[in-house]
Amino acid sequence: MATEIPDIVIGRLPLYLRALTHLAEKGQTTTSSHELGQRLGISSAQIRKDLSHFGEFGKQGTGYHINFLIDQLRHILHLNLVWSIAIVGAGYLGHALAHYQGFEQRGFRVAWVFDNDPQRVGETVNGVEVRHINDMIACLREEHVQMALLAVPTEAAQETADMLIEAGITAILSYAPINLKVPVGVQVQYSDPVVQMQRMTYYLNATAQYPET
Repeated sequence: MATEIPDIVIGRLPLYLRALTHLAEKGQTTTSSHELGQRLGISSAQIRKDLSHFGEFGKQGTGYHINFLIDQLRHILHLNLVWSIAIVGAGYLGHALAHYQGFEQRGFRVAWVFDNDPQRVGETVNGVEVRHINDMIACLREEHVQMALLAVPTEAAQETADMLIEAGITAILSYAPINLKVPVGVQVQYSDPVVQMQRMTYYLNATAQYPET
């Protein structure tokens, strides 16, 4: 099924799940595609179309039962499991990621942290010992870890990604501002705040800023 559904649709499912979870935490039991659309800035027709790829979850005039839809989306996204993840890079960003409390609440557990800096190897980050990157392939293979967060400098990103792939990693979230070359079957997502800000500056009032020097 995953190969038949556009990736852009899959990318919206976590947004629906997050919005539904917020509603459930407020004690709300039902919602509609219209209400979700208003919260997310997505048309109600698009939400209904996205969900229809996976079945019928609501009824005309009744809407969606929030807890049921949450369970269904978690199942579709395989979040009924707890996924072990590795963080590569124990600098400021790696530390922040390792301490992020939202992972375990949403189905992820930081199991490994790796770095090549002797001053960082051996330290404990949020209960996880930092291992040397030379141990990475063996450790990840042994534990069958499939997902990694890449928080290394740009010049080391591709080489490190190659090592992760050799270790059996098939999903990489990269914070390095470079496009990685990976084989078919390896999922890569990028998190670059500069790119996101550059996208938003298109909509800003440029005359309010100092001229370029």
